Amino acid sequence: MATLNTFDADAGAEQVAAAIEGEGYAIVQGLLDPEALARLSGELAPHLEATALGDPDAFFGHRTKRFGALLSRCPMTRDMVVHPLLLGVVDRVLGPYCARYRIHYTGVMHVEPGESVQVMHRDTGLYPIQNPAPPLTLATMWAVSDFSAENGATRIVPGSHRWPDERVPEPAEIAQAEMPAGSLLIYVGSTIHGAGANRSNGARCGVALHYALGWLRQEENQYLAVPMAEARTFPHQLQCLMGYDLATVNLGFVDHKHPNDVLNGTAGEQAGVLGPQELMDADNAIRRFKVEGTEAVGRARMKV
Repeated sequence: MATLNTFDADAGAEQVAAAIEGEGYAIVQGLLDPEALARLSGELAPHLEATALGDPDAFFGHRTKRFGALLSRCPMTRDMVVHPLLLGVVDRVLGPYCARYRIHYTGVMHVEPGESVQVMHRDTGLYPIQNPAPPLTLATMWAVSDFSAENGATRIVPGSHRWPDERVPEPAEIAQAEMPAGSLLIYVGSTIHGAGANRSNGARCGVALHYALGWLRQEENQYLAVPMAEARTFPHQLQCLMGYDLATVNLGFVDHKHPNDVLNGTAGEQAGVLGPQELMDADNAIRRFKVEGTEAVGRARMKV
């Protein structure tokens, strides 16, 4: 199956978000120019050199290098995670279901030659919510190198974010997110996907920056991944995206004080304002989930 939903860098957030709502993913080309790619590769290089190849868990790949904590290790990701087009898309995809969203995960997925195909899965298997469901997370994969069918471009199943848990894709339903370096793959966390096999002579490198509804536990613990002293030097917007903010009214306070004030030493001795009108309005506008039943369905991992 050929990939769909490919846009140029000047596409509007509303257009990209609509494609994601329809098919579960979109690709935006040309967001990082050659100079930015060179800088990003330079920041990643020492950490890739220090990271051992493979993981005891076959799910993560035996010939794949992975590491996280990118907001600390790779300064350029601090700009990437707040890219205006990307945040415009996150606003439209996750925004209706939360008052605030968070950075969920940061990581590198460096697939070496000889790596086998990854088991197909949904990122949202972390949470005990059956599919189909409203979006819980929005994932991104920034192409540091070209992504091709030969070197392990992400395999993705268009439309699978609307499928029930028990449905397994047929091979003909699987597309590959082939894209040149500097492109961005964005997909809903419930979209079935997995890394492809690398049958080439070179590595396929991507940077994953994911977002989640603010009331969910983040996959990567940003408060330990980035030392607090370093987080204090970050822009206010980035601090809030990491989680140094209220997720909604009263959710996430510290000793009845706003977490951003506690981080930056401006909390004072008195209780903080934990329900400002702007946040209360956002809370009241949330599309709230209605649970009609529960059963054990397990976490889907599919060998396709």
